[in-house]
Amino acid sequence: MTPLMSKLGVVCLIWSAGALAADAPRLPDSVGSVLTRHGVAESGVSIVVRELGSDKALLHFNADKTRNPASTIKLLTTWLALEELGPAFKWPTEAYLAGELKDDGTLDGDLIVKGYGDPYLITERLWAFQRRLKQRGLRHISGDLVIDSSYFADEYTDPGKFDGENLRSYNVAPNAFLVNFQAMHMLYEPDLGNNRVNVLVDPLPVNLNIDNQLRLVNGFCGGYQNGISVVATESMRRNNIVLSGKFGRGCEKYEMTRSALTAPSFGYGVFKALWEESAGTLAGGWREGTAPVDTEPFVRIESPPMSDVIEYVNKFSNNVMARHLLLTLGAIAFEPPATRGKGQQAIQDSLRRRGLTFDGLHVDNGAGLSRKTRIKAKDLAEILALAANSPWAPEYISSFSLSGLDGTMQKRFAEEELTGRMHLKTGRLRDVFATAGYVHARSGKDYAVVILQNFRGADNGPGEAVQIALLRWVYEQ
Repeated sequence: MTPLMSKLGVVCLIWSAGALAADAPRLPDSVGSVLTRHGVAESGVSIVVRELGSDKALLHFNADKTRNPASTIKLLTTWLALEELGPAFKWPTEAYLAGELKDDGTLDGDLIVKGYGDPYLITERLWAFQRRLKQRGLRHISGDLVIDSSYFADEYTDPGKFDGENLRSYNVAPNAFLVNFQAMHMLYEPDLGNNRVNVLVDPLPVNLNIDNQLRLVNGFCGGYQNGISVVATESMRRNNIVLSGKFGRGCEKYEMTRSALTAPSFGYGVFKALWEESAGTLAGGWREGTAPVDTEPFVRIESPPMSDVIEYVNKFSNNVMARHLLLTLGAIAFEPPATRGKGQQAIQDSLRRRGLTFDGLHVDNGAGLSRKTRIKAKDLAEILALAANSPWAPEYISSFSLSGLDGTMQKRFAEEELTGRMHLKTGRLRDVFATAGYVHARSGKDYAVVILQNFRGADNGPGEAVQIALLRWVYEQ
């Protein structure tokens, strides 16, 4: 356990309304000089720095302005998921037989799979699910795979609505039966002997066609996506992917992650691929349907616990997992099917039960991949303070990236005194750069830190330079 987590486990946090009411008169010189050097107005930056266990505001600058926090809104989503559902909460996935299972292992009918929004149903866990099915005697399915994803409402029809990038894995929409984040790892390697580019895809759904038109040319790695274009010929079904462009002979390999198909179609394609790899057969296709009510499932598995799930959400900023948390809160508070509106209301109700009223708060999808998300720096700082004093503080804080060591902060503050001294969550959109978390200072004091930057070019050099200057200043306190 780090010194920060040890201290947070016992500290009593006091937030003074009087201290929060007045902003500090000026920014630290080191931070202000960075803004001046880059020609950034102070009005585009909001900062709160508070010592934990004290009512003193070390820095409170533009803290009442409502801003876009990008992915740092995940800190609100994951905190309330922990508070409302607990660190041991798990999501089930169930299988039902729609037909007779014969002695030779053949199901004379369909296999129904019902999802409840497991945000971490990766291929390894799907394989374990299938192994349970085979342990129960199922080997051959004569009918279809029927997918019941009705626990979540189908509100998301265009995965590229946010920025036009409909194959990017960060744009994957939530689905109650989401396999492997609906994402594929694609490895490109030159095949010099055959003068072509080999592409290894994992997992490879059986119903996805990949048209490899890549050309091998003289040269090395470089350029946008290493010169590779990945396009879906049908923007909605996305069942045919065309690879084109020029790939350098001197490039040993290149990797990327992309999404494809729709969530149930992808789930079926990966399910069938894994099932048949281990000597099973699935004769039919797939269709959407509903699982029987008041019937014991043939097989039931559970996700990793919430404490593990929020680590993937915060350390690696997984958008679709955060969206699943929001929808799960809505489903449990207001009955399924879960909708984004129910999730938003569940968050507002949860805050009110804790005596919190955050004017201007809009969580949108709970992940921060939105131009509509809004929160004030002082409110996000209050979340950090309350979370640090929660029974689940160790689980919550350990889900943040450690400076210079892991997650999205792995390459920042590495190999220096600040390595491992900060638990942080970052967020970035065009013209938005945000950071929030905890700093264990040189003095041994612990601080909650929030910086929200909304100005032109904030997501590039200026935003990161301001962030670094602020965090170094806090560390020296």
